[in-house]
Amino acid sequence: MHVHSHGGTGTQKVLRISLGVTAAYIVLLVVAGIRAHSLALISEAGHNLSDFFALLLSLGAVHLQSRPPSATKTFGWHRAGVLAALVNAVSLVAVSAFIFYDAFIRIMNPVAVHADVMMKVAAVGVVMNGLIALLLYRSGGDVNMRSVLLHEIGDTLSTAAVIVGGWVILVTGQYWIDSALSLVIGILILWSALGIGKETLNILLEGTPRGLELKRVEAAMRTIPGVNDVHDLHVWSIGSESHALSAHVAIADIPPSVSERILQDVRACLHERFRIVHTTIQFEHTICEVAHGCVIPVDEHLHTHSH
Repeated sequence: MHVHSHGGTGTQKVLRISLGVTAAYIVLLVVAGIRAHSLALISEAGHNLSDFFALLLSLGAVHLQSRPPSATKTFGWHRAGVLAALVNAVSLVAVSAFIFYDAFIRIMNPVAVHADVMMKVAAVGVVMNGLIALLLYRSGGDVNMRSVLLHEIGDTLSTAAVIVGGWVILVTGQYWIDSALSLVIGILILWSALGIGKETLNILLEGTPRGLELKRVEAAMRTIPGVNDVHDLHVWSIGSESHALSAHVAIADIPPSVSERILQDVRACLHERFRIVHTTIQFEHTICEVAHGCVIPVDEHLHTHSH
């Protein structure tokens, strides 16, 4: 699930198409699940309902993310997609809990199911969810769209499992398999939710971006000619695909015209190696003492600052 603000129009089209197809499939699942007495199909309907709301949330988030920065939202609306992903993750946890509850009840009291209906409806779901997942995959890569993509991939796998389960029921006549399939679907949903939830919380808590090591960033900055030291380094995500950095860089006592070259080299390095484009670099030429995230100049005549 991927999106950048400049690709918002195409992504919104994909999301709208996915919404319409998903809504139609939910109706099919509910009707078929009731007629076939299949908890697996009804669980799939619940899973797809969460997908519907995930798609709806993501569509709203993409619209907000495309809005430019303003005097009150100086970083723009990048976090809208992150919040949508977090809500999607929470909804997935709720759906999995519901599925677990119903599955355990059915295991204790098995109900005869129409396996042939299960297989036919699930086959439709595999094709539908597979196509939607492919469209979302080709749309881009932020956490908002990735959360929706995980929904769809989970659906594709779980509906494929329903087909296999339906065949096993036809062969063995063991109806408890329907409930066991629901448990597998619930586990897939929960796994997806935990992964997305962890990533979104890291962004909201302004943790180091996923897949980026702070020591590697610092080491790369130190290799720039003219950089004597790097400290008070912070890297965080404005949105899942938009990273920011602030740091204090010690250089020699040189004219601003010379230090500008160092600044451009540092920015180029951060952009090319780590895809960090929003930077705040403060140059210093004296020894600083770092304490509690603030830099305190040793020389009392030097300037002071805070974050």
